Amino acid sequence: MAYWYNVRTNQVETDQDRSRDDDVMGPYGSEAEARAALSTARSRTEAWDEEDERRAREDGDEPDAPGPLGL
Repeated sequence: MAYWYNVRTNQVETDQDRSRDDDVMGPYGSEAEARAALSTARSRTEAWDEEDERRAREDGDEPDAPGPLGL
């Protein structure tokens, strides 16, 4: 069974009660992994950003400035 995290309701769902694709993140192998979906996504994004900045420094480029919302 797969688990999904619904970003609209902040609830974990299963294949049997899964909402629309636009509302869910996943699939995850366990309910605990689905509950941690936002934290996992945030950690991965931060790691990717750090990697981008490291590569930019190595290439002698300035890292991209954050957008107006800090994104």
